[in-house]
Amino acid sequence: MRHALFLPLFDDLAEPAVVVRLAAEAEEAGWDGVFVWDHVSYRAPVVGAADPWIVLAAIACATEQVRLGPMVTPLPRRRPVKLAREVATLDRLSGGRVVFGVGLGSDGAGELSATGEQLDDRVRGQMLDEGLEVLRAAWSGEQLRHRGEHYVADGLTLLPTPVQRPGPPVWVAMRKGNQAPLRRAARFEGIFPIEVATPDDLREIVSAVQGVRAEVGATGAYDVAVGGPPGTDPTGFEKAGATWWMAGFSPYDLRAEEVRSVLRDGPAR
Repeated sequence: MRHALFLPLFDDLAEPAVVVRLAAEAEEAGWDGVFVWDHVSYRAPVVGAADPWIVLAAIACATEQVRLGPMVTPLPRRRPVKLAREVATLDRLSGGRVVFGVGLGSDGAGELSATGEQLDDRVRGQMLDEGLEVLRAAWSGEQLRHRGEHYVADGLTLLPTPVQRPGPPVWVAMRKGNQAPLRRAARFEGIFPIEVATPDDLREIVSAVQGVRAEVGATGAYDVAVGGPPGTDPTGFEKAGATWWMAGFSPYDLRAEEVRSVLRDGPAR
């Protein structure tokens, strides 16, 4: 199992230079990945928030080995063609180290309703599926010929392509009991179950996604990323099928020194 830091880019960690230093220290301490939240706002008392793509680009330049990426980007509030370009550029800048975490997003902090985004979960699910189709096509380097219900990308060719072929691995976020995201995740390279309380919960999810992958004939390596507070023993989750452990932090009153004290201890191998 690999181990990563999972960082909310809020308040003390809304300062890009601070997060970049933490990422470099994490690599030196033996961590396998540094992943960041993707939000434009969050619930009080959070005030500040950094842009994840600018921060990730800086991390890519300050590190050589750690995997990195957003965990997760709400694709329905992004333009797929621009996002495809951003991911491809970051993958080239990092030398092929990007993992693209993706999900529906939610209006929990009002960041959808405040900007007039789509609030219907079903429609956002359609937008997510169509957007992922556009991303995959864009990363191919072939000319795009897409005219869908939600997006148009017709006659464009996005070059250069990502280093990773046919594109960076896509991990799809989901919550236990939601079948549509589970079936979506089975078609890609990984799953990021949110709020998994116990190894038994994870074992149930892993069994379900493996069953769907068998149904659709999906093959190849498949990642299962699950997270919890620093200091948690991840052994039970590893036995339940986790391939990545994400050491997560509360977004409220988070301080850089708290992250530094965790990363210096190194991953719980």
